[in-house]
Amino acid sequence: MNPQETSDLVASLMRQEELLKQLIASINQPKLGLHNEAGSCKIYCNRHNGSLWYIMANGEPSAVAQSALTGYLKELRFEKCERRGKEVHKLLATIQADRLYILESGHDTHFSKGLLTAVSLLTPQQLYSPLTIQPQAGTDESVLFCRVWVGSELVIASYNEQTNWREVSKQAKACVKAASEMVF
Repeated sequence: MNPQETSDLVASLMRQEELLKQLIASINQPKLGLHNEAGSCKIYCNRHNGSLWYIMANGEPSAVAQSALTGYLKELRFEKCERRGKEVHKLLATIQADRLYILESGHDTHFSKGLLTAVSLLTPQQLYSPLTIQPQAGTDESVLFCRVWVGSELVIASYNEQTNWREVSKQAKACVKAASEMVF
């Protein structure tokens, strides 16, 4: 490659980088005008209310009709909270999409285990791209699985009774943290 071709290539890459920065900035801008999407939206990932996942609207469960959520996984964290008069542990997954979504599931459910296992198998580079999270009903009416897609590829994530969940959780959280700190 001669010096002129190299210079042209560098200039082209710099223009692409600037366009990418502008695109990312426009995606991160809040919606302008009137809308119903202020703040975050918490989605409960369980089958307690006749659907695969649901939101609470005016104190009542409302089924989420969409079968998948695509966005950027920004955080995984565990939280103690009270549900139905009992202290419970929940996994909260924060997804940045058209707005901020927080997926909540019991820390030891198949949904959480599937999500944690899949994320623990990914690289930070893969998490820098949007993921698609899809709830999938089990044969038992109380079981909900989680399928994770990177682009059009399903992440095959298996686990069993011997799985070390502390290590899987650490790996998944570390991967999400590393992806959030990446600079291109």
